[in-house]
Amino acid sequence: MEREAVLELFDRYADTVYRVALGYLRSPQEAEDAVQTVFLKLLEGELTAYPGKERAFLARLTANHCKNVLRAAKRRETVPLEEVTALVQPEDRDLLRAVMELPEKYRAAVTLHYFEGYDLREIGELLGVSPSAVSMRLHRARDILKKQLGRDR
Repeated sequence: MEREAVLELFDRYADTVYRVALGYLRSPQEAEDAVQTVFLKLLEGELTAYPGKERAFLARLTANHCKNVLRAAKRRETVPLEEVTALVQPEDRDLLRAVMELPEKYRAAVTLHYFEGYDLREIGELLGVSPSAVSMRLHRARDILKKQLGRDR
């Protein structure tokens, strides 16, 4: 892609890419690295986002990159969750902590649906599962969160 097009995508979708990466990697520094890597792939490669589908394309590219990072590193060292939650509003810290402690498949579905606004079909395409599987993951994640947050309050 041309430099100007990538810069325009960066301006528009860098926050989305960061949030998706943070949902997978649980580390602000690794999420920032993922953002840089995703947009660098666009600059260096032959990858092209279809007009109107840029957000989904970048989310999928980010998810794939994060999975590769997790697979390769086997989670060496992470930033304590306390550092991540320090950046969030006090009333949302318990919820963010609970979401970040969910198993990866539930955390990814919750992040994409509630934080990024994707519907079940789009999440299914991004994660490579059916919309009904996404629905079940969200249902199970909500059950886990209700138990965790109900117990804490």
